[in-house]
Amino acid sequence: MESFEEIDVAPELVEALAAEGIERPTPLQEVAIPVLRRGNNLVLAAGPGSGVLVAWLVPLLERADPNATTPQVLALTASAETADQLAESAARLASMTGHTVAALGTPWLLPERAQVVLGTPADVLARVASGDLDLSTVQALVVDSAHVLERLGALADVERVIDYLPPEAQRVVSAYPVTRAVADFVERHCKRALTLPAPEPGAGSVPMRGRVRFRVAPEPREAAALAITDELLGSGARHVLVFCRSDDRAADVGDYLTLHGFLAGAPGDADVPVWLGVDALAARAVAQGVEGVRVVSFDVPADPDTLDRRHAISADGVVLVLPREVSHLRDVGRRTGYEVVPFPPPASRGPTSIEQLRATLERALEGEDGAAYLPMLEPLFERFDPAEVAAAAVALLRERPAAPVAPPLRPSQSEAETADGPAWAKLFLSVGERDGLRPGDLVGAITGEAGVEGHQVGKIDIKESHTVVEVHDSVARKVIKALNGTTIKGRSVRADFDRPRKGVKPRAPRPPRPR
Repeated sequence: MESFEEIDVAPELVEALAAEGIERPTPLQEVAIPVLRRGNNLVLAAGPGSGVLVAWLVPLLERADPNATTPQVLALTASAETADQLAESAARLASMTGHTVAALGTPWLLPERAQVVLGTPADVLARVASGDLDLSTVQALVVDSAHVLERLGALADVERVIDYLPPEAQRVVSAYPVTRAVADFVERHCKRALTLPAPEPGAGSVPMRGRVRFRVAPEPREAAALAITDELLGSGARHVLVFCRSDDRAADVGDYLTLHGFLAGAPGDADVPVWLGVDALAARAVAQGVEGVRVVSFDVPADPDTLDRRHAISADGVVLVLPREVSHLRDVGRRTGYEVVPFPPPASRGPTSIEQLRATLERALEGEDGAAYLPMLEPLFERFDPAEVAAAAVALLRERPAAPVAPPLRPSQSEAETADGPAWAKLFLSVGERDGLRPGDLVGAITGEAGVEGHQVGKIDIKESHTVVEVHDSVARKVIKALNGTTIKGRSVRADFDRPRKGVKPRAPRPPRPR
């Protein structure tokens, strides 16, 4: 299928999807959109990378009333952060149809009046209990990543939310894998639900066809594509064929690579090192038989056919993936007969080798207390394998430029450091207990945003609406500059020195600006 028009998607949504670089439906979207448009209950047995969000959002937007002042679509997510991320993506599409989208747990304007509302089951129940959220007009319920909600013990809260919905509300559940508990939930709460994609008979006995390698790359992925292209051409490839999901996306990637000296053109152009492909069959017809062609998927293949069409051209192709897409890629590889293995990280350009980095990590694990960082990482461990979280963290660490050598301390700065240790400065931050802040969140934000060491963070005193934290005096201004305007636990942070006058408390934080 070449376009969303072929499944009768509204023109304004087709335009909005194209603006996001989504021009043709994935196989999941191709079959799911018509099913949901008819009002059927549906289980989407798929994860990020297969097009789950568009699969349910497009048909539900088509049926929702843009003039309604209460929610028409309710999507339950495993975390407030996930709700916020999905809401941002959904809002870009909904803006073309006149619908409003909002997420609970993070600053969005009047979520109770939005037609599409996303949030955790706990946040939804809290809003309902306070009388701020009316669910009596909800036409469709979406349970996103039900397998994660199961691991969090939140399926019981989902059932409590269902009690507030109209009995006739449509039900959509996404999960990968569909566990026994999720299947039981579907059987009890989603009558006559269809499952897509349909189970494939004999899927476990697919013969091996080859191998693809993946590299975890944060958005935007252009820098990772540049690094991979450089490595492949440097290791003997004559041409690197980069596949993208749309012509616009391919043009953006080509512009970025050309800007860095790697000329890009159409498949078969012998004068350029990089070929840009969208139609895998057409590109394969041109590249077949040409020696020295290596394949890179800029976007993770959405289904087995796409993976095979792209990567059957050459051995050892490479796929760029977000951390949350790794499980999807492994599943697609298993169903297609491709071994999926990590692509080695780029060689270090500085004095620190991979072996030295591994030794540094070993020393940190054996000699430093990392417990303060665990609360910050817990939400990630709920969604990803801890090994994948660690790999992504190391990849980000290696992408950072080496820290400049600090200049000698000025006399006044040296004098501030006593024989007993460094002087400490107290900082005021406009985020607190009411935002769900934990010490690990703050330590992670300070070390991550300001680039300071964990031992330079001292006592943390979390109040209801603000926090006072001690840091080394020598890095205080650096921390203030780095944190001002950043977002922690969904709140925009104001940071400054803590200067309470006698009998006067620090100023309360300003309310967040509406989004």
